[in-house]
Amino acid sequence: MSFDVCFRRDRWDTELRTRVCNLRPVDDDVRKVPDDPAATADFSDVIQEGIMSNVSLSKQQRDALLKVLSVRFEQNMNRHQGMEWSEVQAKLESKIERLWSLHEMERTGGDPDVVGRDNKTGEYIFYDCAAESPKGRRSFCYDRKALQSRKENKPKDSAIDAATAMGVELLSEEQYRELQRLGSFDTKTSSWVKTPTEIRELGGALFCDRRFNTVFVYHNGADSYYAARGFRGSLRV
Repeated sequence: MSFDVCFRRDRWDTELRTRVCNLRPVDDDVRKVPDDPAATADFSDVIQEGIMSNVSLSKQQRDALLKVLSVRFEQNMNRHQGMEWSEVQAKLESKIERLWSLHEMERTGGDPDVVGRDNKTGEYIFYDCAAESPKGRRSFCYDRKALQSRKENKPKDSAIDAATAMGVELLSEEQYRELQRLGSFDTKTSSWVKTPTEIRELGGALFCDRRFNTVFVYHNGADSYYAARGFRGSLRV
């Protein structure tokens, strides 16, 4: 059974995640679900501490996700030389709550994959490795302050808030450059990156892309948003 078909089954969970995170599935024709009156319920019981505590994946969803991640891992060994999928899967199965964040990364077009391991903690490090900035997370401004500052034509969400809701962190400029050493990413799009406080306090935010086989870092007003700009996340497991 395909990843798309499996993730279509649990309609309430998908609608809840989409409404709370304001993230669009990458294939709306497959994954979009109609409005449900129950979805207008008060979400005050939703606790967000990186990962929403009242949502989880079914066994079928977990199995489908692990299969997708396994195939991607084996097809891109240059990103994690010397590592074994069986060890990664064992860690994921011992940290089952992290699978929901990986599911959100996958569902919104991030193509998450292992890019390293922390030798001190033993944690595996996942980045969004989609060729272009994830389709389901574009047209967001940088953070909530920027979102609230706009008087009109507000975007649906901010990159920082969406990442928090997913339980991931935006890549820093350094991490973004690390990713680019593993391949060519964002050759047609761009991605917000974690912005230093001193820049953000002056109203700016940073984003990166790859053009002319070179990685560039730029600045914009934090309240700006573009159809070709999303964000890439990182997750430790």
